[in-house]
Amino acid sequence: MIKRPVHRPGFDVLFDLWFPPVMSGGSAPERVEYEENTPVEELRGILQRLLMGNPDDPAFREFVREMVGRFGRVAAGPGRQSWFSYSVLRALSPETLVARMLNQMLSERGGLPEKLARQEISSNIRKFEEAVASEVRRRIAEDSGIERIARSAVKPAIDRLDFLRVTKAELAQLRREVYPLARRLASRLTIKNKHGHRGRLDFRRTVRASLSTGGVPLTTHLRPKRPHKPELIILCDASDSVSSFSQFTLLLTFALREQFTKVRAFAFVDTVDEITKYFAPGADVLDAITRMTKEADITRFGRTNYGNVFTRFADRYGDAIGPKTSLLILGDARSNYQPPALDTLKHLVSQARHAYWLNPEPRPQWDTGDSIATSYSTIIPMHECRNITQLAAFIENTDVGAR
Repeated sequence: MIKRPVHRPGFDVLFDLWFPPVMSGGSAPERVEYEENTPVEELRGILQRLLMGNPDDPAFREFVREMVGRFGRVAAGPGRQSWFSYSVLRALSPETLVARMLNQMLSERGGLPEKLARQEISSNIRKFEEAVASEVRRRIAEDSGIERIARSAVKPAIDRLDFLRVTKAELAQLRREVYPLARRLASRLTIKNKHGHRGRLDFRRTVRASLSTGGVPLTTHLRPKRPHKPELIILCDASDSVSSFSQFTLLLTFALREQFTKVRAFAFVDTVDEITKYFAPGADVLDAITRMTKEADITRFGRTNYGNVFTRFADRYGDAIGPKTSLLILGDARSNYQPPALDTLKHLVSQARHAYWLNPEPRPQWDTGDSIATSYSTIIPMHECRNITQLAAFIENTDVGAR
């Protein structure tokens, strides 16, 4: 049922909803009863001992069930959710127990022992928070129905997250997915054209070999055909409407820098500027984006204008595109009803070895409102690219044979 490791968390959530280890009011092995009037500080002491032990201990899970039952229910109106994790975590405040646990675990603070102890404690606190969230979901499912909760409880897997709605935390996860795709894209763009000849004639080697046969060239020698080392030009829409997508594409730019001979990146809103210098090896992506926003000349009036961008790019950077260049445009093709500069784009595409456009909007939204996606797609192949899965499909299925 699980095809990739990234799908495992969603499976675990659904499994616990449909096959809970115990139902409310039921019996559990080694069930421990906590008195209703047990002081909170005493409960925090129990939690401290459990966090210093093994989170897989049945007593750990049983404590979670008891605490959700005691602190998790919040008065709510009809039809509203009545179970919450935050009230449990607020009552027990596991993060405030760290110093006490370190003092109990270590005879002397500092150095590697404290670092390892902190890592273990933090890991156990996360497991406690996850167990509380899981128990809260189960209780809500009992009240509202499993099917209803199952639809909202599972977040999309990282490979299906919509680029236009990705958060900073999810952006960090996407980094791990981007680098293998960057390698695959670079490999696709350097594939030799196997349908052509095997190489040019090596005249000198052929003549030298013919000396052994009386000057008759019975065996011809060819020069090995070398795959071109591609250069990459990226044009990235940095307007507010696609800000999350542009952050992802700049991640992709980072990854591609290691795979191509030369990568130059350009950002635009209603004018365009080169941003390659902000993304030097070792730079932090988010810091680079912040610098780019403040320093790069990419905005005049603040409304996207693809026509002006293509015209300005051709005037200022047109010589950057040549027979070894792959051109990659990333944006939603929404130009606020401004002239599209189709002839200029056609000229840029004709100069490049390969040219592609990745659009983060769903295909049914193309040509709605101020979108001119179809007009641009008659000049440059345009692909819907809203998540990692679609990016991988683009890399696998796009014909990138040498021109």
